[in-house]
This record gives sequence, structure tokens and C-alpha cells, in this order.
Amino acid sequence: MTTAYHPTPDTPHLTVRGQAHLEVDPDIARIGVTVHARGADRAVTLADLTRRNGQVLELLKSYGDAVEKPETGRFSIGPEPRRGRAERPTVYRGQVRVTAELADFTTLGELTARLSDLEQTSVDGPWWALRHDAPAYAEARRLAVTEAVRRARAYAGALGSSLAALLELSDTESSPPSALRHVSGGVHMAFAGEGAEELPSLDLEPQRQTVTAEVTARFTITPPAL
Repeated sequence: MTTAYHPTPDTPHLTVRGQAHLEVDPDIARIGVTVHARGADRAVTLADLTRRNGQVLELLKSYGDAVEKPETGRFSIGPEPRRGRAERPTVYRGQVRVTAELADFTTLGELTARLSDLEQTSVDGPWWALRHDAPAYAEARRLAVTEAVRRARAYAGALGSSLAALLELSDTESSPPSALRHVSGGVHMAFAGEGAEELPSLDLEPQRQTVTAEVTARFTITPPAL
């Protein structure tokens, strides 16, 4: 049963909002790897695609705990579209998409370079993000509540009043980092590896993440001295 609180001259109400914005370093980086194969025979094309996909997974797993959640996503193989309904397909094309997360950013540049050097392989990313349980979320909420209380005291003080009791506290808006909204604003890379003799180690600077929190707080205050 919900208790209704109605303001009166003896127990006036005060409602305020508190906001917080934090800029923090990301916890993880996501990369995408796409393996390609193309040939005149479906079985041979599929075999090439399988072999190249295995090379990607083997390389990712060779980094141990530094690479988290290597996952195979979209897979496709089929004939290339050709003009003329009577023509039989002569070329088949296949793709496999693999994604991975890295928490160790010191290996990110080396790994992306090695992946891009694999045969018929392209790499894109990184997309920076925070983990769902990152301390920054709790800190933003704490700061938003602190700001709400500070503002309420300032308003009450301006009336010659003071806060008496908290009636309600609600989380009105909470925003994850931009990179968690399927990556806007991240660095973008695209390579097609053909076996270069010397591989550069890419210098990839983590993109800072913005975490916001907003609360609405409703208080009773002592009768103001008007």
C-alpha cells in the first residue's frame, strides 16, 4: 500500500534533481574480425573459409586471458550474383565474422596487426567500453544523490528553512558510455592482410568514457521564514 504525502503550510515539500558526469578510462576494447574466401568451387571455398577462420581463432586463443569472449557471429557462403537467369554460378563467396574483447590494452596493437596480416582477413575497431559492474556507475549515482541533497539544502536555506525528511528518491535518467551504445565515435581500422614481412605495432589510445546519472529527490522542509 502506497502512502500519500501531501504538502501543507506546516510541512512544505521541496523537489530537486541531482546530476553527475564522470570521464573515466575504459575497461575493455572490442574488435571485429572478418574472414573472406572466394573461389569457383563451393567445397573448396568453404574449406578455405574454415581454414582461415581456424587461424583467426587460434591466434586469438594464443593470447590467453588477455583476450576475452572470442565468439563466432555471422557466417555466409553462396554464389555471387550474376546477370542472366540462365547462367550457372561460377564464383562462390564466403565470410565469417569473429568478435573478441580485450582487457589488456598493451597487447591490442600487436594483436590487431597480426590479425590483419592473416590471409584474406579484415579487422575493425576497437570499440571501447566499460564493464556492466564498473565502479564508475556506482560513483556517478552517489555523486548525483550528493548533488541533489546539496541543492535541496541551498534552496531550503534561501527560504530560511532546513530539510526535515526525505520523501522520495528516484533514478530519473542514467546513461551508459557512448561506446556501449554499439560504438559511436571509436577508432576505426580496416586491413586486408597479405603477409607483410614486418608488422607495425599499432599505438591505439583508449577513448575516455562518459558516465552520467540523474536522480530526483523530494523532501519535506521546515516552515520557511517568509
